[in-house]
Amino acid sequence: MALPSSYTMAYGSLSQFFDKIRDGQAPDKFTNQILKDLGFKSNNHRAFIPILKALGFLSADGSPTKRYHDYRNHSLSREILGQSLKEAYSDLFLITSKPGSKDKDLINGKFKSYHNVSENVAKHMTNTFYSLLALADLDGKSQKNEELPKTESNQEIEKEPEKKVLSKKTGDLGLHYNIQIHLPATKDIEVYNAIFKSIKDHLIE
Repeated sequence: MALPSSYTMAYGSLSQFFDKIRDGQAPDKFTNQILKDLGFKSNNHRAFIPILKALGFLSADGSPTKRYHDYRNHSLSREILGQSLKEAYSDLFLITSKPGSKDKDLINGKFKSYHNVSENVAKHMTNTFYSLLALADLDGKSQKNEELPKTESNQEIEKEPEKKVLSKKTGDLGLHYNIQIHLPATKDIEVYNAIFKSIKDHLIE
């Protein structure tokens, strides 16, 4: 259960600020002087440091954490920030797993009641959260799907076509033939004998 009270009135600069820390070298300690060196010289920008601490990017003494360094990987930065938001603002994700513009009034009310602040301060907290949300990937879509290894279950197994050798003898085939013979109308028994002998010689043998 968590809901940071850190906010900035300069939430419109958060996108540029996170680009700077992603693309630049991590300092030994993140100080107000570092902020100025990055081009964020307004007093409103000083709130960026407590926001980084709330997100787990900085330790209590201002030292960059592993999360800070992981964020500098461009392919993972949106996912890292998404994980940070889910942890730091876990109370808001109990209200809705995917906060959208339709939830803004509800989230604003949560900030106001949880921290017992004025409507104006709650609005700044809400705008800070939504500005960070726009930079994050809550679903982890930046992860690349790995190709599954090929197994017998997901690859085609080529088989050599079976070859059937037909034998001349019907007994070896295990086949049954239905042969119709139309005998001529004759009283000569030798004609019939010749026909049956030919059948025996050519079909059976």
